[in-house]
Amino acid sequence: MDIIKEILKEIPVPKMVRVKQRFDAPEISNVGIEVRKTLNETNVLERIAEGDRVAIAVGSRGVAKISVLVREVVKAIKGAGGKPFIIPAMGSHGGATAEGQRDVLKQLGVEEETVGAPVISSMDVVKIGELPNGLPVYFDKQAYEADKIVVINRVKPHTAFRGPVESGLMKMITIGLGKQKGAEAAHAYSFKYMAEHVIAMTRIAMEKTPLIFGLATIENAYDRPAKVVAVPIEEVEKLEPDLLKEAKSLMPRILFDSIDVLVVNELGKDISGDGMDPNITGRFATPYASGGPEVKRTVVLGLTKKTDGNANGIGLADMTTKAVVDQIVWEKGYANALTSTVVDVIKLPMVLENDEMAVKAAIKTCNALDLSKVKVVRITNTLDIGEIWISASMLEEAKSIKDIQILSEPMEWELN
Repeated sequence: MDIIKEILKEIPVPKMVRVKQRFDAPEISNVGIEVRKTLNETNVLERIAEGDRVAIAVGSRGVAKISVLVREVVKAIKGAGGKPFIIPAMGSHGGATAEGQRDVLKQLGVEEETVGAPVISSMDVVKIGELPNGLPVYFDKQAYEADKIVVINRVKPHTAFRGPVESGLMKMITIGLGKQKGAEAAHAYSFKYMAEHVIAMTRIAMEKTPLIFGLATIENAYDRPAKVVAVPIEEVEKLEPDLLKEAKSLMPRILFDSIDVLVVNELGKDISGDGMDPNITGRFATPYASGGPEVKRTVVLGLTKKTDGNANGIGLADMTTKAVVDQIVWEKGYANALTSTVVDVIKLPMVLENDEMAVKAAIKTCNALDLSKVKVVRITNTLDIGEIWISASMLEEAKSIKDIQILSEPMEWELN
């Protein structure tokens, strides 16, 4: 690496300023009360008969207050006479193994001790139909054999496609509960057709399985619950598009449209399916979604603990470090990439010796005319952008943005 050090030694690293970004952020004060309220108002619990085994589908994402949401649904089902159990609904996540998916739920705080219902994890599926184009539709065997099924998920923009429904209840029904085989089938024709496939597959699942309702959440810009609503299964296709529009209106963003270098402290599957949300970074793995800032170079400096070595999304970065690569369990990300057919997310970016060299490499290659005035933004992760760091050269621009508050004087970076 001596030659790399020599090339990068004169590259200036700018002083950084901490700033606060303000977003419109409605928030539920008591999630438990809201869950009980919406379950009662929609009368969905009346669909449960005494003694019914009720599968509750829970995904792999870091949904805010997920253990509270699940616990309240478990209590409500028990109160209606049902016998609830938890099903991991996460496609190929958790390494596409039953134990791996159980572990993902445990890391999210969803286990019998915390939510009051056992977790039954299996990768076994049944084929419940086919689309007109021949694509098979699969469904979790344990859920299929239950008397009733409930799904819990956050509604939000997807990272790789656009449509009337993206991430939410319908995608969980088709891809989450489809397990690895179902996810593989849904992705077979690429993300170009994902929205229409999700809708068509959900219609089959509604006809062939005992789905009764979904519990949808919308989160505000600070990843806290803004809305919780129970959706009777026959209304999901009508109501979810409106929930998605509402979710998009509350999405946070980096309030700078043009960035030379974006530094991300950590990525992980608990943060986004792509490790770092492209809706925030502007780096998308497919041509079927777009948005976010214009970013010339992206640097990743770490993995989250909860991602457990799954570096899906690292391929959307330009630079990373040896320390990050040493943590990667490649087969976990490969399982996701092979299932989704999107391989760029798990490619290896340029690997530098340490954080300082990775940042300097990004600055050197960003093609800014004056490297002393390079526009650098540093974030913790794409779920945590309420407070971010910007280079001192961006101060005047920051002062012109009404929703940005300056929190510090320019200071040196702490880079290893």
